[in-house]
Amino acid sequence: MAESKIVKKQSSVRTKVAADKDAKPAAAVKRPGRPMGSARGPEQRSLLLDTALALFARQGIADTTLASIAREAKVTPAMVNYYFTSREQLIDGLIEDRFMPVKAALGGVFQRHPDDPVAAITELTQRFVDVATANPWFAPLWLRGIITHDSLLKQRMHARAGDEDQKAALLCIKKWQRDGLLNADLEPPLVFMSLMGLTILPLAAIMTRQIGPENKPIDAKAIARHAIALLVQGVGA
Repeated sequence: MAESKIVKKQSSVRTKVAADKDAKPAAAVKRPGRPMGSARGPEQRSLLLDTALALFARQGIADTTLASIAREAKVTPAMVNYYFTSREQLIDGLIEDRFMPVKAALGGVFQRHPDDPVAAITELTQRFVDVATANPWFAPLWLRGIITHDSLLKQRMHARAGDEDQKAALLCIKKWQRDGLLNADLEPPLVFMSLMGLTILPLAAIMTRQIGPENKPIDAKAIARHAIALLVQGVGA
């Protein structure tokens, strides 16, 4: 009787082992996280930011959705939503990673030349050209912002960076005028717009190859040289 029980128990164990071998492994449970098949995080996020900038410059912010960014970047909407849950969050990412470095590159010029407006304006003009050359999205995006009056980007940029630098620059220009170092007929708020118009607008035209009826090659160095000559020496011989 005891031997019979032992045989039955061994048979039961062998049956269970065989069943375990035949059983299919359980499917792995997908955990929340970055969608499968994606590139590494920082590279993918940078791609989405660059794609958004290109679309903003081409068609404006109002007409650019997260879905259109996904299509342009050739990724799934889930991929975009993994990094940015809304367009506002994406714009905040652009401001932090793209616009703030540009702002830093343009800052500090007047502080370095507190008593020399010609040197300050000359350096700032060159910096506009350098920044727009290093960041191909800058010129067309600035131009579109002027034409279409896109306010969302301006509002969020102001919320992030404020306007203290602009106010300080305007005060510096007014001081130069009072001290007789700068043309008193200049309108301080228009100085920066004029500088950008002399630099950013031609650079945007270069990108679309729309400079001059003769289509002569004009590069960033030529634009900087022209703008500085016009500002410092005027149109006289």
